[in-house]
Amino acid sequence: MTEPGMQMGGGARMPAGAKSRRVYLSLLEQISAGRLEPRQKLPGEEQLAEDYGVSRVTVRRALDALAENGFLSRRAGSGTRVRPRPSAPQPVTMDFSTLLPQLVEIGRSTEVRLLSSRMDAAPEHVARALDLAPGETVQIAQRTRSIGGTAYSHLTTYVPSRIAVGISDEDLSREPLHVLLERNGVQIADARQSVSATLAGPEVASALGLPEGAALLSLDRVVRDTEGRGVEFLTGLYRPDMFRLDMSLARVDHGQGRHWEPAITPLKDTPR
Repeated sequence: MTEPGMQMGGGARMPAGAKSRRVYLSLLEQISAGRLEPRQKLPGEEQLAEDYGVSRVTVRRALDALAENGFLSRRAGSGTRVRPRPSAPQPVTMDFSTLLPQLVEIGRSTEVRLLSSRMDAAPEHVARALDLAPGETVQIAQRTRSIGGTAYSHLTTYVPSRIAVGISDEDLSREPLHVLLERNGVQIADARQSVSATLAGPEVASALGLPEGAALLSLDRVVRDTEGRGVEFLTGLYRPDMFRLDMSLARVDHGQGRHWEPAITPLKDTPR
């Protein structure tokens, strides 16, 4: 039985109580980012309560709200699982073909703060994206980027350990990751990224100085080298009031037909 709670956009309901909302938003962030996959079984209420340092009643309120909003399925005897999302029309994909050179410039014109760095097994969704072998380790680094003393992005990067050898915490606190990869002999060829939206969970909200549940732009990027190997997976969460992707379109002729060709240009007076 769920209790009356706050209303979110689109009719989604958040649970009553700050602690339950914190658990709700943390689990929702993991579902949205793919770290909790469709049909994956969640730990039991007792384990989640211990993980979050709250009571089982608090966890139950969060799980009930997630189930009511269509993110989880809960059945007695079979536990709580992530509910597969309904099929949606194929989204329009924009290829930001001129982005890479600007990333280095953005990295040099903003301040970075390293939150954590470790070597660990790649999460399943990262291993798939980078075509890694099962159990292959990656360097996982979490950083914020700031402009004018205000953090505007929370970045989590995954780099295969064979490439990350020699990249120290000091390096991560000082240089853009693309510069460090090239220093280690990586020849970057291209990147593919997708942009969506999400809500700030407790950890990210704290790092960006935002209230829990604040709206964020979410960007996933896979970078490959000249041999087609995945060399970096990035998940970036951005304050929408301080970051945007600007695109110019040019009409070009390639023989058999004309089409729009995208190009990203630097934004004037807009921190990125």
